[in-house]
Amino acid sequence: MKKMNVVAFVMLIISFLLLLSQVLAELSSSSNNETSSVSQIQTNDENQTAAFKRTYHHRPRINCGHACARRCSKTSRKKVCRRACGSCCAKCQCVPPGTSGNTAACPCYANIRTHGNKLKCP
Repeated sequence: MKKMNVVAFVMLIISFLLLLSQVLAELSSSSNNETSSVSQIQTNDENQTAAFKRTYHHRPRINCGHACARRCSKTSRKKVCRRACGSCCAKCQCVPPGTSGNTAACPCYANIRTHGNKLKCP
């Protein structure tokens, strides 16, 4: 009976040591993960700060109907001109001044082409 108690006691100590070694291993790996997660958090904060500091310059929304009516006022094919101008204006949010030319004022408008590689915007 005494020998059985000694064997049970030894088994209990061995299992306790195994459990203790597993806990220590998990603690050491979690401390490594914590330092890497802290560095990831700092990196994310820096990225968000940099993103916040960026400024985006968007063109203000314009009234494309009015701008295209002005642009197409002297053409003989007003419906065709306004339809093409309207789609270009919606994409670029700008229409060059005047009734023709002046494309340097709105490069996006000036560079849109049709499937046939012709200039789309009047």
